[in-house]
Amino acid sequence: MSILVWAKKRAPIAIFPAIAYNRGRNAAAIFQIGKGRVIEMASDTLYTVVVADDEDELREAVCTMIPWQELGYRLVGSAGNGLDALQLVEELRPDLLLTDIRMPFISGIELARQVREVRPATQIAFLSGYDEFEYAQQAIQYDIISYMLKPLTVKGLGEELQVIRQKLDAQFAMFRQAASQNDAQDLRTAMLAALVLDGRSELDGPSQTEAYVRQCGLLGDGADRPCCTVMVSALLNGEGAADTPPSFAASVDKLAGRYLRCASFSAPGKVVSVLLGHPPDFEDRLYILADEIPQMAERVLGRRCRIGVSRMAATLNALHDAYCEAMDALRQGDRSQPGAQFAGDLGPAVKGGELLCKRALEALDQHYADAGLSLVSLSGMLDVSPNHLSACIKKYAGESFINTLIRKRMEAAQELLTSSTLKVREIAGRCGYTDQHYFSYCFKKYCGESPNAMRRRLDAERAGEAP
Repeated sequence: MSILVWAKKRAPIAIFPAIAYNRGRNAAAIFQIGKGRVIEMASDTLYTVVVADDEDELREAVCTMIPWQELGYRLVGSAGNGLDALQLVEELRPDLLLTDIRMPFISGIELARQVREVRPATQIAFLSGYDEFEYAQQAIQYDIISYMLKPLTVKGLGEELQVIRQKLDAQFAMFRQAASQNDAQDLRTAMLAALVLDGRSELDGPSQTEAYVRQCGLLGDGADRPCCTVMVSALLNGEGAADTPPSFAASVDKLAGRYLRCASFSAPGKVVSVLLGHPPDFEDRLYILADEIPQMAERVLGRRCRIGVSRMAATLNALHDAYCEAMDALRQGDRSQPGAQFAGDLGPAVKGGELLCKRALEALDQHYADAGLSLVSLSGMLDVSPNHLSACIKKYAGESFINTLIRKRMEAAQELLTSSTLKVREIAGRCGYTDQHYFSYCFKKYCGESPNAMRRRLDAERAGEAP
């Protein structure tokens, strides 16, 4: 049985606390029924899934006809548009988002980008029509796990879900097995550890440091001069104290290697990672990586993980100072709670806690009409990391950045509807919406009635008539 958390004629969101699937006649009209069979699974893990598609019958068919549990999944929710899908991903933290590539309000491509920002551990699979393949190629940068073409049969979708499950099994196994290995650290990481941890290195200047790091295998030819950052990761025990097995270095290294050049080594109570890249690499990938490691540690290992990240350094000679910065960042905030802390977020009191949340809300008041406003752009205005800003808003405002922004925009829209004669299209534009239909959808979801219905009711009340 499903529980609808928001209802209307086209029910866009459903949360499923348990699996129940039946093969109804309407669904059978959409899919060709294939013969079902019990699948032997590589692990006992049931991967959680959110399904998103704006075609009601297709979405219902996918939710009800697929034998999710037999295939190794647990269906936890469904959405009829990209906005609701994003909110479900934030709330339910699924392992897999199965979504149409073209949906109202937020396209599949934009949804993938935003999911990568808020929940990088969630894998994304696209459903698409044949004529959208070039459009779908844009999604490659977001590491989609599967791209499926419509029309689909139950058998075809089931077979692809098996392939996806094997990929998820491999990812989880990589993280688990790496964390269970006890191999001695190789020469490269041993050399690197000496350079990072020893502030009294005998190397004379940047040229010797570069040569040393090149011996470690992290640099190419003489023209290869990347910037660097140091990241320190610590698993927490039940009491909130650092309790990190040396083998966790392999898990971090494998995951970080998907984003940046990386070498990780174990130190007492922590894993130290040297990350190399150019400024655009760090801007695009570092914040996502710093979120994904704690998310994967919690999901796969059942452990909380804290991370400290240094500022970007222009030369490898600054590796030890970067390590000290990362350790300072790791020690900040509530040390018993998982998450990432960036050295750039430290310093003035206004960069942390309740004061930062207040500054963020003030900035929202000033910039909510900007259609391009996002967590990343707002964090840039405040000179803090998106990770840190997101955590502060959730802690002190009591809701996510997305919901806070929508609430602000809806309050502004209500005020304009009440106090002006502007058209709904004009009000939408003044509240940060380029699509009037998207604006009307959000407004009705938030206020319980459409903008036009509210205006008619207010006009009737002013005229002394019954609403």
